[in-house]
Amino acid sequence: MKFSVPVFLSLNAGYVDTAGFLALQGLFTAHVTGNFVTLGAALVLGTSGVLAKLLALPVFCVVILSTRLLAPSLPRLGLPVLRTMLWLKLILLTAGAAMAIWIGPGRNGSEPAVVLTGMLLVAAMAIQNGISRIHLGASPPTTLMTGTTTQMMIDIADLWRGLPPEERAVATGRLSRMAANVIAFASGCAAGAIAFSQFKMLCFVVPPLLAIVPILMPATRDKPAA
Repeated sequence: MKFSVPVFLSLNAGYVDTAGFLALQGLFTAHVTGNFVTLGAALVLGTSGVLAKLLALPVFCVVILSTRLLAPSLPRLGLPVLRTMLWLKLILLTAGAAMAIWIGPGRNGSEPAVVLTGMLLVAAMAIQNGISRIHLGASPPTTLMTGTTTQMMIDIADLWRGLPPEERAVATGRLSRMAANVIAFASGCAAGAIAFSQFKMLCFVVPPLLAIVPILMPATRDKPAA
């Protein structure tokens, strides 16, 4: 598996999503779809964390809008667009980790400090979602694996029944890239779960460290805004 920028982003997303779900009363930080489900469950079962799940979607949307609007102005300031966005994500992940360690485990999901921690992580992952669509559009998504897995199964079926050489090469290349992202995301999920079980809120130290790696990669240097 080639350790490309999308692979590292997928690894981090899986880790953050799983650790956040376990630590923050079922909050999905890397994608918003799951929060609709857990919000409904929280309302019916009376569990905590309703406010965080309600806020996740508007926070996610505002950050995506801000990311898109901010990107074109960065070159005028002499800043590389993609790398600057990755730095912003790193800052948010670091702030989220500091808050998570400060509040400690087992807190009520509706407490303001817990909600703020969740929104910092949601904002960080929203930036990653924006980065994936704007700057890495040719790569598979790094935070949501449903569509990727669907396309993988379609490609496997097409390869099985036989394709012309040109189409076979395209399908094989796409399948390889998608498989790498899915494996990385799943590995991040497993790592996040194990880390939380062993270290509780200290597990959030890992995402900022992982976020540094793509910043240092040559592939993130001086990418123009789309």
